[in-house]
Formats: sequence, C-alpha cells, structure tokens
Amino acid sequence: MFPVIFDFGIINIFGFQFRLAIYSFGLMLVIAFYTCYFLLNYDLKKLGYDEKLASDIIFWSAVGGIVGAKIYYILENIEDLIASQNPIGMVFSGAGLVFLGGLIGAVIAVTIILKKNKLSWLFFADLLAPLIILGYAIGRLGCFLVGDDYGIPSKLPWAISFPEGLPPTTSQVFEFRYPWIDLSKFETGLLTVHPTQIYEFLICSLLFYFLWNQRKNISVKGSLFFTYLICSGIERFLIEFLRTNHKYFLNTFSGAQVLSFFMICIGFYFLLNPLPQEISDKV
Repeated sequence: MFPVIFDFGIINIFGFQFRLAIYSFGLMLVIAFYTCYFLLNYDLKKLGYDEKLASDIIFWSAVGGIVGAKIYYILENIEDLIASQNPIGMVFSGAGLVFLGGLIGAVIAVTIILKKNKLSWLFFADLLAPLIILGYAIGRLGCFLVGDDYGIPSKLPWAISFPEGLPPTTSQVFEFRYPWIDLSKFETGLLTVHPTQIYEFLICSLLFYFLWNQRKNISVKGSLFFTYLICSGIERFLIEFLRTNHKYFLNTFSGAQVLSFFMICIGFYFLLNPLPQEISDKV
C-alpha cells in the first residue's frame, strides 16, 4: 500500500499551515484523465476537430462523473448517511466515488456538451468507449494503492492484506461493516482478501486494447459503445461476486450487478437491433 507517493510535510504560507502531499489515488485520477484527454485529442485532431473540444469533453465528464458517483453512493448508503453524526462530511469526503454512478453522470454531462456543439452522440460514444474503460482500469490501480474497494476474504496464494486500508482488512472491521460475509473459515485478526482492484485493472486493460483496435472497424454508429456496455457490464457483474458489496437483490445480487445487467441488456439490444440509418445519422 502506498496511499502517499510523496509527502512534502507541513507548509506555512501567510500564517496558514497545511500538509502538502501527493496522494496515490488522486495521482491515478489525474493520470487517467490526462491519458484519456491525450488519446481523445489524438483522434479528434485527425478528424479535424478543435483541440478545445477534447478538453471540454474530458473536463465535464470528470465533473459529471464525480457528481453522479456521489449521488449513487448516497443512495446506496442512505441509512448510514441519516445515522451519521456528520452527514455533510460524509457527502463531501473523498470516499464514495462509485463507478457506475459516475458513468451515468459522465454520460449526462457529455451529452449536454455534444448537444451544445450539435455533434453526433453515437459517433462520439464510439470514440469514448475505449477511453472510459481505460480510465476505469487506471482508477482501480489508485484503489489498490490506498487499500480501497478490495474483495472478500481469501486464502489464495495471491490474496493480500490491507492493514491500513480504507477500511483495514481485519476480522473486526468485516464483522462490523460487512456482517453478511461468512468468516467462519478464517481466524480472528488481519485477513487476506481478493485483490479485486488488480483483477479489474488487468481485465479492463485487455478490454481497452480490444476496443481501441476495434474503433477503426465500426460499420454501424454506436456499435462500439454498445459493445463496451456488454463487456464492462459482464466484467463488473462477475467481479461483484468477489467484492464486499451487500447482495440485497434476491439475496444474491448487489446494486452494481443489477445496473450491470441493464448495461448488458441495453448493449445486446442495440447491437442486435441497430437504429435505422436515417435515425442514427441524427443521434
């Protein structure tokens, strides 16, 4: 675990003191957004679009993604929010950047930008599809570095413990925060867990490679984006079985799995039933 890449210590400016440090999760987010910006701008330049368009899309997708992620996080944890002694702090904390909520928020934000510039939604959805999953993969490295979003306890050789994770992977933490997880086969104390962040990083990196190479072979507008929905939905649906999220739907599936299922259905529906040419040209 490397939650802090470099700590500059306490800084004094005009009588104000604050700690200046480079945090690994924040650094990974910056790397993700700048990488996506570079790749998007690379494609847009070849297509003759203004450079400002790439920065607008990436910036507002980030804003929309953070807002959407927070809203999803609040809805998923509404009981904890109500019971919290500091609900405002919980809302504006660094935690709770839930990807599926972020995806919805980012799509809404980018849709507004594209509509404002009178650009084709389906065309740009295809351009952005590989970048979304790349950004997600890089973000998962950030989660690993800070010990967040790990999986359920495991005794596999590559299982990892996060003694200073968010939260730590101890039996006491699991009993308090994740009482639905069976710990009967594990000893009390520090637990090793599935490094689901690494699983997702590797899987999504491969999916990025696949989607990035497919972007030049698009015969139907929107098909690459709907392929992304299927691939991303399947990946998240399966990985959820190894994550700590509460499986409250039919006592088997988490909220993320329900949304992933809808992503898969939407992707398959539009791949099998593409929009007529005269309609796709307007979308």
